[in-house]
Amino acid sequence: MLFVVRFTDKQDRKEVREQFLQAHVDWLDQHKQHVLVGGSLRRTPGEQPVGGLWIVEAESRSEIQQLIRSDPFWINGLRQNYEILHWSKAFADSKVPV
Repeated sequence: MLFVVRFTDKQDRKEVREQFLQAHVDWLDQHKQHVLVGGSLRRTPGEQPVGGLWIVEAESRSEIQQLIRSDPFWINGLRQNYEILHWSKAFADSKVPV
């Protein structure tokens, strides 16, 4: 199943993002079979991120929750919360590079 995970960051934790960014990117690379697309969300280009977004392939929400809890950004207190949503891809057969 496909899911979208939308994260909200704690805004007073810019240094946590900077300190653990490479560990987070390495973690994403290790989990790319599940986290198909990931990236930060910003109100305008160049601003500090306010959160993040993943497109995830998983069997269940609980599988995603386990992934989230092993992410260095979660472990080190950057994330304030998250929302897991089922995603119904409009064109199921299309493969679009992102």
